[in-house]
Amino acid sequence: MAPNIPPELVDLQAASPKAGGEKQTARRAVEILLEQKAGFHQPTARERDALLVAFAMKRRVIYGAAFDVIRMGRPVDLTDPAGIAENLDAITVYEIKSTNKLKTRADFGGYFFDLTTAELLVAQSLGAQYRFAFVNIISETWLEMTLQEVFAKARKIYPKWAVSF
Repeated sequence: MAPNIPPELVDLQAASPKAGGEKQTARRAVEILLEQKAGFHQPTARERDALLVAFAMKRRVIYGAAFDVIRMGRPVDLTDPAGIAENLDAITVYEIKSTNKLKTRADFGGYFFDLTTAELLVAQSLGAQYRFAFVNIISETWLEMTLQEVFAKARKIYPKWAVSF
């Protein structure tokens, strides 16, 4: 028996970018966070490089592939590594985990996702300065959590290695 789903949500799911692949879902999740006007910023390649250098200057580990967006508590020139290093306390790094599943609960309970080793290492290095943003692109809702909060909420953890040739 099909669940009783409101027609407007059925229409949203039918138009879901998932048909075009996970990359479209991830791109839409970034757009949703940027549209929130909540201080999120998607760094350019130049800004991303400057961020990596700035964190290294403070002996903090960060990998470019382990984050999608940042959030700043105050304006920071993201092209100047030295300026960024002096303002690291104003920058929170986010990895986005996105879904287009209609049945995803608001608290993301039951949601299954992968964490890469790079994400885990960066999250451990940065602590509360690194967060996961869980974004449902159908409802356009999102939830942010630290690694510690993710582990506290986790019901199951499946260790794995993914290999690419």
